[in-house]
Amino acid sequence: MAELTVTLDGRTLHAYDTGTEGFPVFWHHGTPNTGAPPEPLFADAARLGLRWVSYDRPGYGGSTRVPGRDLASAARDVAAVADALGLDRFAVVGHSGGAPHALACAALLPDRVSAVVAAAGMAPFDAAGLDWFAGMAASGVESLRAAAAGRAEKEAYEASGVEYDPEFTEADLAALDGDWSWFDQVVGAALAGGPGGLVDDDLAYVSPWGFDLAALTVPALFLHGERDRVLPAAHSKWISSRYPAELRLFPDDGHISVLRHMPPALAWLADFRR
Repeated sequence: MAELTVTLDGRTLHAYDTGTEGFPVFWHHGTPNTGAPPEPLFADAARLGLRWVSYDRPGYGGSTRVPGRDLASAARDVAAVADALGLDRFAVVGHSGGAPHALACAALLPDRVSAVVAAAGMAPFDAAGLDWFAGMAASGVESLRAAAAGRAEKEAYEASGVEYDPEFTEADLAALDGDWSWFDQVVGAALAGGPGGLVDDDLAYVSPWGFDLAALTVPALFLHGERDRVLPAAHSKWISSRYPAELRLFPDDGHISVLRHMPPALAWLADFRR
């Protein structure tokens, strides 16, 4: 896998590319992760003729922090990485907090994004009729309520040493003990760099996203485990009931184990390459 540095507005984006063959798919990572593309899906992508491209979001890994960034900024960052690699068209995939960043790219770069897959993602904080925190693990509620109270409150919360319990399901823990132990690498690297990226992510989630989901016109597929306590499935249900998208729900899966359904989603994605 190649790694490269892209300069944008005097700051650095650290990017990754699995090769020059295949249709490019941008991976958008969760919180807190670095941006290395998902190794457990490399073989499936290669079989389908897909090529992974990704980057560390600002404040993670080798990418310069940008306090106050919104979700829409992901579209400009992705465009910069794509331009550096000479990529005109690509698909986008996001997991967890990466899902709304992928949706931003789909909404704001419709002439470049062929399709989007959003797994275990979230709805806007001001989603009408959605009880945004319902079904969420207590630790997640506390963390995101701190973000909703503002930067100072969120930074104090992260500095307090509080431990986050995602309330993973048995299926999640089995996935983390198996192929998806890969998360140990990207989460560990993200946390080693301090809480800056996490703070900026959480503030962005509970602030105006900077784009309108109504602008989402490219083919979209949502995946969600109905036992997810990190980001409950009601979030994907809310989006898919209002905007053109296919929703696949999995009653026995949680936040991590839902990724075992990603290979069929990649096959769906491959049908839209052009």
